[in-house]
Amino acid sequence: MNAVDFILSGMLAAATPFLLAALGELVVERAGVLNLGVEGLMALGAVIAFIVVYHGGGHMLAFMAAGFASVLLSLIFALVALGFRANQVATGLAIGILGQGLSALFGKTYESLTVRGLPKLAIPGLSDLPVIGGLFVQDVVVWLSLLLTLAVWAGFAFSKTGLVIRAVGENPKAAHAIGYSVIGVRVAAIAFGGLLAGFAGAYASVVYTPLWADGMIAGRGWIAIALVVFGTWLTGRIFLGACLFGAVSLMSLAAQATGVELPSQFLSSLPYLVTIIVLGIISANKRLLKLNGVASLGEPFER
Repeated sequence: MNAVDFILSGMLAAATPFLLAALGELVVERAGVLNLGVEGLMALGAVIAFIVVYHGGGHMLAFMAAGFASVLLSLIFALVALGFRANQVATGLAIGILGQGLSALFGKTYESLTVRGLPKLAIPGLSDLPVIGGLFVQDVVVWLSLLLTLAVWAGFAFSKTGLVIRAVGENPKAAHAIGYSVIGVRVAAIAFGGLLAGFAGAYASVVYTPLWADGMIAGRGWIAIALVVFGTWLTGRIFLGACLFGAVSLMSLAAQATGVELPSQFLSSLPYLVTIIVLGIISANKRLLKLNGVASLGEPFER
């Protein structure tokens, strides 16, 4: 397998943790809340899922347990940020640190242990295509994440629920005036974001790299937050951005395997360098950010 085949076949799987977490954060931010604790939510979900699978539970149970744990942690964020109207940036950072600390605590006795992954599912006919055939050989979570991406896009584009979430994010006072519970919608959005962050962490620890190591999320949560800005709060662009970062993360492995004379530290830092460069380019276009941005993002709601 050459480098191109390797990157194409693994791109969607590498992108899935970014994509799941970014979709959850997209819903949260569309509701007008900025949750910077995604890294900690993913870390907690990752360790819970690993423990469940290691002790004989199935992958479905592991994903459910990971999602439940991350939802509980995200609701603590909701209580502090919405209930007490604390600063959302500071609260999100605190929740992120708490999640990473809990992950290190729960996972201490499982260091370097492995679990079984999930089998790949191929699409007949398409998986036999030259060069791009590897794109159509993925595990079930990848296929479900693609369906979820379509569902989130359709939800914001065509459903009443998506319209309400967007209204709460754009003008919460107007949404409250016509009878919608701004706090209720935002709490539900935060819980949904926590659920997907837990799923993202679970995928990273029991499917993509089915072993446990402290700090294995390795900044994926921060990249997921950056992806929402990179995609200018649009589902399709977030998906493309996740694929880009998934490909870049594999590019460093491919370069090392082919003997490229570059320091391994530089190759490992490529996803983060790309994040900084892309965010710099996107941030320079103020019109684009203003056009698709969320008007009340990060602002507390007061009746």
